[in-house]
Amino acid sequence: MKTFKLSSELINNISDLILSKNNKEIKNIVKNLHYADLAELVNELSFNDSIYLIKLIDSDKTSDVLTELDDDVREKILKELSEKEIAVEIKELDSDDAVDILSELPEEKKEKVISLIKDENITENIRELLKYDEDSAGGLMAKELISVNENWSVLKCLREIRKQAKDIKRVHSIYVLNKKKVLIGRLSLKDLITSPSKSKIQQIYIPKVDYVHVNESADEVAKLMSKYDLEAIPVVGDNNELLGRITIDDIVDFIKDEAEEDYLLAAGISNDVEAD
Repeated sequence: MKTFKLSSELINNISDLILSKNNKEIKNIVKNLHYADLAELVNELSFNDSIYLIKLIDSDKTSDVLTELDDDVREKILKELSEKEIAVEIKELDSDDAVDILSELPEEKKEKVISLIKDENITENIRELLKYDEDSAGGLMAKELISVNENWSVLKCLREIRKQAKDIKRVHSIYVLNKKKVLIGRLSLKDLITSPSKSKIQQIYIPKVDYVHVNESADEVAKLMSKYDLEAIPVVGDNNELLGRITIDDIVDFIKDEAEEDYLLAAGISNDVEAD
């Protein structure tokens, strides 16, 4: 993969194309950019140009761009987007990223955005996550995950995984639950695809699984995932019921934010000061 390098030529080219409203050429240039690279470009454009570009590109890409923007740039852009436009972006995101963006909105605007999302499953997940402290496991977790029942056959399990995976961008782990929805283990993909189709999941799952409580501090979650080199970790409630999962990218973002706050404090600068 070739490393992206933002150049003044690209910034000026996009600005000129926006000025001439050459939307076709703009889309042609940015269509192959990774959303993180596109966010880097948006960060460097003038405010009016950044708004123009965000509104021009399809929401399935700009939704991820919003999560990667500098905090102060995203804040300004969100102020200029209507509740309907934000709702369209939110629908494309994992629940944890959606909540991160919604948390930056004034209460009235936040409620309006949520009301415009017609998918009840999405709104239910969002409202649940908004209840948790942002520096807790609940504040870091996403609801999107793959879970299977211990009493399912391998054949049924594969069918159910296909259904669940449609709404998940990346499958890190397959979690095994009992009939009370309690987390009891995890499932190896290798064991799943090499076992006879009539075998029960309870015969092949791995009973050992690391997990964190929903109210565990984000610092403790970061330490645990770092210590055991975990790509993802499930989050449970008081009765060990599975509530969500935290992935390594969430932890990296948390650590980065904490490091930036520590730097500002050491420099005697308020968190309200813009990144520059």
